[in-house]
Amino acid sequence: MTLRRFVSVSCATLGIWFAMSAAWIPVKAEVAQVLLHRAWGQAQRGNATPKPWPWADTWPVGRLRAPRYGVDEIVLAGASGSSLAFAPGHVDGTALPGHCGNCVIGGHRDTQFRFLSRLQRGDRLELEGADGALQHFVVRDTQILHRNDTFVLVEGEPQLTLITCYPFDAVVPGGPLRFVVWAELEEG
Repeated sequence: MTLRRFVSVSCATLGIWFAMSAAWIPVKAEVAQVLLHRAWGQAQRGNATPKPWPWADTWPVGRLRAPRYGVDEIVLAGASGSSLAFAPGHVDGTALPGHCGNCVIGGHRDTQFRFLSRLQRGDRLELEGADGALQHFVVRDTQILHRNDTFVLVEGEPQLTLITCYPFDAVVPGGPLRFVVWAELEEG
């Protein structure tokens, strides 16, 4: 085999491998969504901790919708990296979706919470708890804070607090800033 042919075959092989690797991520994400929705159905039928896949260390605790933006996301228990890899995560120690208090949910700025960059004051959000309780929220404000500003986790009035990394177009993930959405419970 000539050097030229070897280099050509090697480049073609690497190209195919990279293409298949890139295709794997969206396929994995789609399969995960199917499994998350199946587990959500089990949660609504009373299973307290239905795992979406056998080795999962999380389970669905809510469903977040932003109708104006076509967003419909299952919310997982815990805001660990393993949860956030698949869906937004409920921050432990804050009110559960569908319950009274400050419910704090975190998500990645470049996937599930990408839509936060377009949210505007007055937009409506829906949050459903596993028990079927449906709450309607109205976006009151947005704010950019430092990741150490933990006052956003404090219990208080019924509200929904959404948090993601900022800026949205950052090349390096996980910087020190957070984009926070404050939404108040709509009475009715």
